[in-house]
Amino acid sequence: MSDTATATAAADSTVDAVVSTVARSATEIRRGLVGRRGDVDEENPSGETQAEADLWADDLLAERLTAIDGVAEYASEERPEVVDAGNGRFGVAVDPLDGSSNLKSNNTMGTIFGVYDAPLPASGRDLVAGGYVLYGPITTMAVADDDGVRKYELTDEGASLVEADVTLPDDPLVYGFGGRVPDWPEDFRRYAREVESDPEMKLRYGGAMIADVNQVLTYGGTFAYPGLESAPNGKLRLQFEGNPIGYVIEQAGGRSSNGERSLLDVEPTELHQRTPLHVGNESLIDLLEGTLG
Repeated sequence: MSDTATATAAADSTVDAVVSTVARSATEIRRGLVGRRGDVDEENPSGETQAEADLWADDLLAERLTAIDGVAEYASEERPEVVDAGNGRFGVAVDPLDGSSNLKSNNTMGTIFGVYDAPLPASGRDLVAGGYVLYGPITTMAVADDDGVRKYELTDEGASLVEADVTLPDDPLVYGFGGRVPDWPEDFRRYAREVESDPEMKLRYGGAMIADVNQVLTYGGTFAYPGLESAPNGKLRLQFEGNPIGYVIEQAGGRSSNGERSLLDVEPTELHQRTPLHVGNESLIDLLEGTLG
């Protein structure tokens, strides 16, 4: 085997190991939520109150992902700095528990991950794989890479493929928009009203981005957490949420946008950088970018 082929095989092995480790850990994370529904007296680097489960899931994933041969860095929404794993070329960025504020009410949450072939923080164009776990009635996982998007069901026995070559349906059916409506800029409000005026579209918004994005991936449509009057850069983090979710949706035939361009084209300036996030069917994101500004 040539040196190039050997390096490619090693890289593929690392990415596969990251995906399988997240899948294996997800069922344990789900079980571990029991008894960890309270908050701790700490904030994450974005100034949000942390749940006990946030820290526990982060520690679990950090320990397992940094042990993988080929993973050089680990970064998390819950940590201020990148962890130097020192044994490879790939950076792994995670949101250990997306929607952890839903713990108190026992509603849907998820885990988001991105594998970057570059030092963190990195551009979305450096992603080689990304995906999310949805802790719904069934624990499922969506994984995107150069070959497209696949969905799995996760159990203690492992991951079972339930859908290969996932693509957004051509006819969109659902939408969900985050942020307080009075805090929306006027141009985004116009866009939202146009989407809502379509009698075929149905509102789906649950307080955890993963659940809403999974609705879009399943039924077609759009999800957005826009820039707000009080927070022009929005709420979501580019490295841990925007890039991986934008990558999944684009690999499934849709589009992502920060309001002006693909999320994957936004150059990162800091690890915990925030971004407006809009994902969905191409027609709806085209309409968005034509309406904003």
